[in-house]
Amino acid sequence: MNLIEKQRRLTEILTSCDSVILAFSGGVDSTYLLQAAVEALGADRVVALTATSPTYPAREFNESVELARRLGVRQIVIASNELEIPGFADNPPRRCYHCKKELFQLCLDQASKLGFRQVLDGANLDDLADYRPGREAAKELSIRSPLLEAMLTKEEIRTLSRQAGLPTADKQPFACLASRFPYGTRITAERLEQIDRCESLLRDMGFATFRVRYHDDTARIEVALDELSKIIDDEVRSTLVTEFKQAGFTYIALDLEGYRTGSMNQGLVFQEG
Repeated sequence: MNLIEKQRRLTEILTSCDSVILAFSGGVDSTYLLQAAVEALGADRVVALTATSPTYPAREFNESVELARRLGVRQIVIASNELEIPGFADNPPRRCYHCKKELFQLCLDQASKLGFRQVLDGANLDDLADYRPGREAAKELSIRSPLLEAMLTKEEIRTLSRQAGLPTADKQPFACLASRFPYGTRITAERLEQIDRCESLLRDMGFATFRVRYHDDTARIEVALDELSKIIDDEVRSTLVTEFKQAGFTYIALDLEGYRTGSMNQGLVFQEG
């Protein structure tokens, strides 16, 4: 299908849902899906549900509130804490499954209370290329992924977002802060705050695409390859070293391979069954 056909298919899928609650983070995918759902169903049959937690930075939450308001959609905000989910804080490879299962259950509970027919998430076609245990939770709970069903890729979603005038069209991909830790490294509120503080600094310094990965006393910085020269500028480098050490890291390392989605999944060996 070409992009026009995919967009038409997305509208058909959303129309068939009748009324929806969307797990809404304010990222590229969920924002475009929210906008498309409003166009297909009307704002009165669409609800955005956002769960706040230690793994979800305040700036991301604030942006989600503004986006829901801009689109004229009711937003339900529920306080959640993944660190209290059994098995989550120990950070096993299936960590994302536990998190998504709780989030989707919150959405299903609200759908039942409101009499809404379907719960949606913002998974897209590119998500099939990486290790995503959260997809298993979506299947178990019959959560629909209209962007994936319409076979839309991340870049296509960005293109459609630009056409729709959405401010998220060029937004950096966001994954919860728990994804910054190697599997098996315990996740704590204090460590999440460390990562959030350091990533906020990179954002404030003008970096567009980045991650700070936690390795005990070492922070491993990933930035887009076209930003590598910027980060080794003496003034920028000196500021980062000072601020990262104040955040609690002893060593600050730059990953020469640059930013890449799912870098913490490298080295995992998966077995069928």
